[in-house]
Amino acid sequence: MQTAIIVRQNRNHIARTLRYLYSKTLKIYRIFSGHYPQTKEYMRGNLENSFVFLQEFKKDMFNTGAVLPSSRGLSKFITDIADLRQRKTVVELGSGTGVFTREISKKLSTEATFFALEFNKNFANQTKQNCPNVTVYNDDAKNIQKYLYSHNKKSCDCIISGLPWSYFNEIKQNELIDNIYDVLENGGTFLAFSYIQSSFLPRGIKFRKLLEKKFRIIIKTKTVWTNLPPAFVYICIK
Repeated sequence: MQTAIIVRQNRNHIARTLRYLYSKTLKIYRIFSGHYPQTKEYMRGNLENSFVFLQEFKKDMFNTGAVLPSSRGLSKFITDIADLRQRKTVVELGSGTGVFTREISKKLSTEATFFALEFNKNFANQTKQNCPNVTVYNDDAKNIQKYLYSHNKKSCDCIISGLPWSYFNEIKQNELIDNIYDVLENGGTFLAFSYIQSSFLPRGIKFRKLLEKKFRIIIKTKTVWTNLPPAFVYICIK
């Protein structure tokens, strides 16, 4: 009984801390928005989804991986890199609330096959609501091959990841990368963003080494400073 009370108190403390940090973050962005147009753009594009992210982070921080959704700046950056007009089959892993999803669907040709996988049920529903024209599956990213088969595809030429890799243990990272590599066409591209601070964590370092071991070409892009936190993208070519 005493243990249960302590656990509940800890959860309440974490929740209060997160709410405080969240309110301060919004305050900082409002201040900066008067000086940096990019910040206004970030706020406008993400407020509608931010509260969903905060709630899910409080429930399960290790699978959510972020307190706030990605910025439009990051979504445009990663989808521009993907050269989506030339792609025939694209899969998004970890759609969150659909920030990347919306941008991907805009840039694909009408003949392309595209679907998203999202493990979190509330996020999957939010993506469906924000992107009604996109097929979204509420399932683990490791099952990517199953859903490619359901679309009569054996492989894809582009995979865009919004997964929190630095929160995954080594076994999970290996399993996902193996499955991703297996369904990616030769010459295909795997894109994964990472927060700057995450890349210095032990699991973030392991993820980078895993990519270097698996893929033929690895490129680390410039940092997108208008994202919160700032992020960069790994471009991985099979």
